[in-house]
Amino acid sequence: MSTMRDGVPTKGTVRVAVCVHPDDGAQVLSLFAAALPDAEIVDARTTGGGADYVIAGFRDETLFEKQRAMRAVFAFGAGVNGVLALPGLPADVPLIRLEDAGMKTQMVRYVLATVLRIAGGFDLYARQQREGVWQQHDPRPPSSMNVGVLGIGVIGGAIAQALSTLGFRVRGHARTARTLAGVECYAGDAGIDAFLTGLDVLVAVVPLTPSTCAILNRRTLARLADGAHLINIGRGALVNDADLIALLDERKLGGATLDVFDPEPLPPAHPYWSRPDVTVTPHVSGTTLPEEAVTQIAGKIRRLEQGLPVTGVVDRAQGY
Repeated sequence: MSTMRDGVPTKGTVRVAVCVHPDDGAQVLSLFAAALPDAEIVDARTTGGGADYVIAGFRDETLFEKQRAMRAVFAFGAGVNGVLALPGLPADVPLIRLEDAGMKTQMVRYVLATVLRIAGGFDLYARQQREGVWQQHDPRPPSSMNVGVLGIGVIGGAIAQALSTLGFRVRGHARTARTLAGVECYAGDAGIDAFLTGLDVLVAVVPLTPSTCAILNRRTLARLADGAHLINIGRGALVNDADLIALLDERKLGGATLDVFDPEPLPPAHPYWSRPDVTVTPHVSGTTLPEEAVTQIAGKIRRLEQGLPVTGVVDRAQGY
């Protein structure tokens, strides 16, 4: 591989600096070494600068004090907010996000399991069990339920289409116009209210940006059908927690399944823990699979070294 240093083409070994959680470091370094056998793979936490590519998957406040001459930065995780927040991230260096890397299938399964749980009334039966009540209820057929997916990118689009395949009436919303088979699509600020109105289940998959922070608040959530259920697998800060709790208390909403929180871990005293109408999972709906993430990143590094374009380059103005 050839590389660029300070704008000058050079020949030699490409250096890839990997900054991931210490518990995963040895495995990830080994995977990169196998995927890029001609490259020098180093641990960014213990090595100085000079990397051509930086893999950022662990919050190191000094990472970009040491690394200044890289050609690109790769986020080793589903979101890029943590990388964007690191001090010293050069504005002129491309930041490249993971595209799926095994997360899509996991998140589709998580949402399908949750929506089927809601349709089958299993939350209600769990409450009846605690109260010692034996009472049968008719399950809700999918064709009677409006399910909306807020954010129909690669992952959200797969979720929407999987729900449609099961017979649910599915809507999707994106920042810009999209078309998905079996999904009624809405776009932009002009379409958000129509998208939300009357939904029985709302699935949030959008990234966290200035425009989506606290987008799930009293005004937007109140547009859902009475007794509706919120599923959040995007980012915790999409939800105004106080508004969600108030709507649950008022019985406007019937429940919530939350996998992401602000902050994380969810503090022990947080009211979500003790609410029977809220299901808490510890950010497990879509975990990064190291083998698939490394394969994807290594492939993009090879393309960049050949002067070829890559997908997943983050638009910093949009935040994803």
